[in-house]
Amino acid sequence: MELNTVISEIKGNVGIITLNRPKALNAVSEELLRELTSQTKAFDEDNRVKAIIIRGSDKAFAAGIDVKDLIEKVNSHDTELLKMHKYMESFAATRKPLIAAVAGFALGAGCEIALACDIILAADNAKFGQPELSLAAVPCFGATQMLTKAVGKAKAMEIILSGRAMNAEEAEKAGLVSRIIPLTDLYEESYKVAARIAAQAELAVSTAKQAIKQAAANTPLETGLALEKQSSRMCLNSDAFRKALSDFIAKHA
Repeated sequence: MELNTVISEIKGNVGIITLNRPKALNAVSEELLRELTSQTKAFDEDNRVKAIIIRGSDKAFAAGIDVKDLIEKVNSHDTELLKMHKYMESFAATRKPLIAAVAGFALGAGCEIALACDIILAADNAKFGQPELSLAAVPCFGATQMLTKAVGKAKAMEIILSGRAMNAEEAEKAGLVSRIIPLTDLYEESYKVAARIAAQAELAVSTAKQAIKQAAANTPLETGLALEKQSSRMCLNSDAFRKALSDFIAKHA
């Protein structure tokens, strides 16, 4: 059993998780998924942490699934593979904002980890792809749905069916990533974004995140607007809003 397939730290109010299988280009094994999910859950329950960054190395965010590990899971009559699905579901259900800082390869399960995050910031050397069909398989951690919602049917069809990877520029134009950042600045800028989010009122961040996710899930407009109104009322009745309003008035008096 591998140990420390992820490394974690807290900086300010930001939890930082680094995928740590450098020799395997951070290939996604069950151990990595288990430790990633466990650490994300720990940060989700830690009152000090307000936002979470997921990062890899300069060469690879995560270059696909660990094929040897996958073969073992398939040969176990899917019971072990089901565990990996549970880990991914748990990761995607993280309440606090997740920021993927993607450098190098984000392929297969690695791309799906990024897709499950709320914001993707890409280094200029980032490449995103789903090469599963080259192994006569299909994406199994959500890419057929999440990638399609992110970039649309036509591009998702080409990326998944042909296995062609997108570079950072194409991914940004397609709406997959928020911004392209020079590799040398990626982690510092990712932290700045996370710190800005962490400085916002926690209730406002969490309700805004949920409302946006509802919209991304193609919730009917009327339902989404009702959720936004409910979230707005909650925030306007909060102590955080009253304090922010008082501070604003005092500052501009």
